[in-house]
Amino acid sequence: MTSKDFFNNIIEHYEKELPFVAYSMPNTFEINAVLQKDNTLYKIENFEESGFVFSPFDIRKDAIIIPYSKSRKLLTLDDVIVEKPEVIDSEIINNKAQHIALVSKGINTINETNLEKVVLSRTETVHLSKSNPIASFKRLLNTHNSAFVYCWYHPNVGLWLGATPETLLNVERNRFSTMALAGTQDYKGTLEVEWNDKEKDEQNFVTDYVKDVLNPFVENIEFSETKTVKAGELLHLRTDIQGQLKTGTNSMQKLILTMHPTPAVCGFPKREAMQFIFDNEDYNREFYTGFLGELNKETKIQPRSGRRNIENRAYGYQKRSTHLFVNLRCMKLQDSKAVLFVGGGITKDSNSEDEWNETINKTNTIKSVIVF
Repeated sequence: MTSKDFFNNIIEHYEKELPFVAYSMPNTFEINAVLQKDNTLYKIENFEESGFVFSPFDIRKDAIIIPYSKSRKLLTLDDVIVEKPEVIDSEIINNKAQHIALVSKGINTINETNLEKVVLSRTETVHLSKSNPIASFKRLLNTHNSAFVYCWYHPNVGLWLGATPETLLNVERNRFSTMALAGTQDYKGTLEVEWNDKEKDEQNFVTDYVKDVLNPFVENIEFSETKTVKAGELLHLRTDIQGQLKTGTNSMQKLILTMHPTPAVCGFPKREAMQFIFDNEDYNREFYTGFLGELNKETKIQPRSGRRNIENRAYGYQKRSTHLFVNLRCMKLQDSKAVLFVGGGITKDSNSEDEWNETINKTNTIKSVIVF
């Protein structure tokens, strides 16, 4: 399908106020869409469902699914034509003093309790004279090929856009992979940068946590060397983790809810960090720092071509896979405003002013696709 037809289908579906998601996996040029045929709000019951899942940060609240069985799928490999940017009148509202006070409270709590890290976030509201979510999605595709880029809509929930650099988990048959991602710097033309102790500690928190929680589920775990990676105009520390699911590990629900939320979006210890967030952040994160992606997607695999396999070509097998991502660098579009979500990891070595500046750098990444 041409990209023109692909996006025209999505626009027509959106104008009918029917649920959909359009997305592109990291480092690919395929763009997928799942268009739900009715406007029912389907909810996850046990993670045995098959579809595109959209889950909030708060695990006590319902995760939403666009079921494959209730939808039609689209795919384009065509180049995306990005319209010429236009200047949009906007007014940006944030609250520096409030966030700095929150971070200071987090640092004090870490120094006085057993809390070692807490991820604290805020919103930034951009009032727009006009908005075009599909155009913004195209610009994200054009500028964030290494991220998971998406545009998700349900008339009963809202419209969300994002370009997240962080994988929660990948499962294909019995193979498992994830990553530990932490630390943030501006990209200044090179990946050869120095990381301070605070950022290294953040990375170690996440890596150690993932290793511990995976032990009941995964064997033969392998960790890559920690490396600097680029996401948009930011740099992060990343460790890739992979292994094999243990025999008898057949509960996707237990695996997902053990992994989520990670210290990269919540903190450590998890329970104490989550309670601090609920008690002190003055807003509802909704789907920010939740997770999203393909859940139990079935793909028919054909045998290799060749004379020996001619008779076997009709006997392909179904491969089931799950690819979930942490919902970072995202925003919610509603009426004439965009609500941007941004946060950062706080440790004993954090500085409140520096943490504020980090959130500014992160919002610029997503803000660039809606304001010119």
